[in-house]
Amino acid sequence: MEYTRLGKTGLEVSRLCLGCMSYGIPDRGSHPWTLDEQASRPFIRRALELGINFFDTANSYSDGTSEEIVGRALKDLARRDDVVIATKVYFPTRPGPNGGGLSRKAILSEIDNSLRRLGTDYVDLYQIHRWDPGTPIEETMEALHDVVKAGKARYIGASSMYAWQFLQAQHAAERGGWTKFVSMQNHLNLLYREEEREMLPLCEELGVGVIPWSPLARGRLTRGWDQSSERFESDLLIPRLYAYSENSDRVIVERVGQVAASRGVPRAQAALAWVLGKSAVTAPIIGATKPHHLEDAVAALQLKLTAEETALLEEPYIPHPVLGH
Repeated sequence: MEYTRLGKTGLEVSRLCLGCMSYGIPDRGSHPWTLDEQASRPFIRRALELGINFFDTANSYSDGTSEEIVGRALKDLARRDDVVIATKVYFPTRPGPNGGGLSRKAILSEIDNSLRRLGTDYVDLYQIHRWDPGTPIEETMEALHDVVKAGKARYIGASSMYAWQFLQAQHAAERGGWTKFVSMQNHLNLLYREEEREMLPLCEELGVGVIPWSPLARGRLTRGWDQSSERFESDLLIPRLYAYSENSDRVIVERVGQVAASRGVPRAQAALAWVLGKSAVTAPIIGATKPHHLEDAVAALQLKLTAEETALLEEPYIPHPVLGH
């Protein structure tokens, strides 16, 4: 395993982050393809064995059960100081007013709920899951600062938003003397590269770590175009994220297969190697629901694409509408 610093911080994280949206009670929340606790634990154990120390979940995943499953597993399998736990806040966790968003009330309530479910006194990285247009950014940043100063989070991060919004948040924190974001969790893979236009260069300029979600396009890049999976059939986000430019996407998927075949590796390794090759990227967030998913991800760390291979993979891409925000 390789390790690096998260942005300009002193925090050392593995170059792969295990995304834990896949772990949760299937009939709780909107992800029926998730693995229950018994099925999830071997993946968390194997990630630790492979040297992964970075785990990402969210308060909204599987109605909070993802945090519960991850928290219990890490408590049993690792020392708290040896792992980096990240979670997120924004999406509603209950119906009615103040059930979600980034108000001071919501943030201060949800951090306590997340800590209770995770069974820990603090999280290492507390992230806003999206931008909240209904709350002044100053209110959000001051509340997050108070979470850090209370010892409930070590660092704060953001997720998919426009570059101007991210910069506005950082400036608000600077003006208020509050804690700044140290990371950006955004949407980046061979089928969606709009973040290369502004967000990735901005993060490099500011020294912000980048931990992309869906680096394999929810599995679209890991199999032939006409092949499917249980998640592909039931994940409601897949049609919204990857139905815009299927003609060019098909060519990209085919070329991933071509590069993978020429290297004698699975498609997942070739597609993930492309993400890892981006200078702004700290640690892609990988999902794992089959044993080979983790092994392929770790192997991708050693796969360095040539300039010719990179050009072959990138050439068919066409501009996409901004998706995932």
